[in-house]
Amino acid sequence: MNKNKHATKWAALMLAAALGTASLPFNVLQAKAAEVMIAPEDIQQAIQELSGLRVMQGYQDGTMGITNPITRAELAKMVVLTFGLEGAAENQAGLTDVNPNAWYSDYAAELAALDIMTTTDGRFNPKGTVTRDELVIIVSQALKRDVKSVAYWAERLREGAGHVTRGEAAYLLNTAHQAIPSAEAKITSVRALNAITLMITLDAPLTADNEVFAQAKEDFVFSDGLALTNMPRLKTGSISTYIVPTSVQNEDTDYTLTYKGQKAGTFAGSATKLDMTEARQVAKDTFELEALKSNGVVDYGYVISAYSSGRGENAFILDENNRADGKAYQVISSGQGREVTITPEGGLPMVAKYVPFTQSTDGKQEPKFRLPEGQQLTPGVTYTVTSDWAQIASRTFVAKEFIPLEMVGAEAIGETSVAVTLSEDPGDELFSGRSVELIDAEGHKQVAVYKYSSRKGAVGVFDLTEGDKLRAGTTYTVTPVGEWAKGTSTGLTLN
Repeated sequence: MNKNKHATKWAALMLAAALGTASLPFNVLQAKAAEVMIAPEDIQQAIQELSGLRVMQGYQDGTMGITNPITRAELAKMVVLTFGLEGAAENQAGLTDVNPNAWYSDYAAELAALDIMTTTDGRFNPKGTVTRDELVIIVSQALKRDVKSVAYWAERLREGAGHVTRGEAAYLLNTAHQAIPSAEAKITSVRALNAITLMITLDAPLTADNEVFAQAKEDFVFSDGLALTNMPRLKTGSISTYIVPTSVQNEDTDYTLTYKGQKAGTFAGSATKLDMTEARQVAKDTFELEALKSNGVVDYGYVISAYSSGRGENAFILDENNRADGKAYQVISSGQGREVTITPEGGLPMVAKYVPFTQSTDGKQEPKFRLPEGQQLTPGVTYTVTSDWAQIASRTFVAKEFIPLEMVGAEAIGETSVAVTLSEDPGDELFSGRSVELIDAEGHKQVAVYKYSSRKGAVGVFDLTEGDKLRAGTTYTVTPVGEWAKGTSTGLTLN
């Protein structure tokens, strides 16, 4: 008998042991093993883990019934216990088809109240079964993790609208249990992906509080002047691997990372610059650097868990080697705090700073950079863009005359915000970093600053600064600050 046949027989016997059906003919066991895409040993491990956590219990005959369809009642108990949801709902839901004395009553009512498991007209349907897609949604909501990641973990479950088995449910719940955030998480590996990006894996995901930038800056401390430049972002599809942006690394330096005061690892600084395709002007004072997915460069916004639901078909999963569909990718981490140098032909270099929230909007990878305040690109002059973190294939462009868009309207949307409408969609967040001035009939001035990511077509929201508010019944004139737009809107009034 060859190695594959030995493996198949062993897998079938493992399945039989889990089922308590060793008396079944071998050909039947082979067929049952083939029905389950998850290796029997992985199901066994999941069952052992969940049994140890008192999440999963067997039947009275001592078997686990791993090929039995899991009922909604059984799943409710396992989900509540896996994710520690006892008492999480303020009030339990009233269920018309559940006996209050039933063993699963509290679990079902808890999940129904939390909208983790759906009901129809108050009916829970405790004896009903669950499809793979339904299980993915339930686990995603219970774990508070993106659906794409949970669906990725569930790829080994059988496809189709058929029921999920107890073994399959155990496998997915055990995987998801490993992805529960922990304040005690410890770093297990760290490596540089490029000159501004690290990939760091922990033994559990960070809590939401530990991901916040201010806290992360305290927790992640590097030697030799290297610094965290924005919050760590959990990779889509991973259990606890993060894309971590840093200041520019020195290739000749071996860095030490300390996490929460404890040495967590060392890594060599990377000399790898990100492959950007082209520099081009997009406004009088702004230019962009293009990167193309087709060239093997992807912005982190398309591969992190926090953004996966909002990026639609642009979102995808990179494996632990940052590969997808057989192709390796460079990862652009957060642009926060990034700078490049732009030099006019025959002139002095200037530092241009990244415009927040412009690096991967509208389905494009084109981070914007803006000249120092008051500076503009001179039409007809050739400019060259250089960077210590990016290699730009076409790094020169000739500046053109840009005619600012017309402001055609402004509307109060509450006492602290104004919706500004331009003559056409400025595209790709070119509102970012802009402001408008509001002047009332008596000459009092107020300033409103663009609210990042608020643009809807040609309309952007601007928030008043310094705690200012619009006064009811007062009419304001709204004017762009600077030459990013032209024109004036009169007659703005808060009713």
